[in-house]
Amino acid sequence: MTAPRLPFFVYGTLLRGQRNHALLAGRVRSWTAAVLPGALLFDGPGYPFAVADPAGRGRVRGELVGIAEESYDLVLADLDRLETYVPGAPGNLYERVRRAVTGERGAQEAWVYLANEPLAAQLLAHGRRIDGGDWPASR
Repeated sequence: MTAPRLPFFVYGTLLRGQRNHALLAGRVRSWTAAVLPGALLFDGPGYPFAVADPAGRGRVRGELVGIAEESYDLVLADLDRLETYVPGAPGNLYERVRRAVTGERGAQEAWVYLANEPLAAQLLAHGRRIDGGDWPASR
């Protein structure tokens, strides 16, 4: 089964001005400021991890990225590779999940890479949380 063609919510190294942004160059049809509600952001080794907030009150700031139709399959494969995500594989560092994000047009579904469950539990217990959920502002 093929993945639905949703936009991506990015919150770390894929943001404009960050080191992996070039991966999206020339393949994006829209960039919109957006918020992922119900999530917390933690600092990792040079990149952040978003985690579902057990209390449901956290917010992660980022951008909603609409991918050009002709580039969608390549961008999906490139982002999965960057995030070391293989659908259904055990041991993924991130999981690509569908979540509602809020942007200029209100709430809409997007793909989001969240920390896998064991890593999320470890981060919630011992991680360095990024207050305000804004990774570039925390650096």
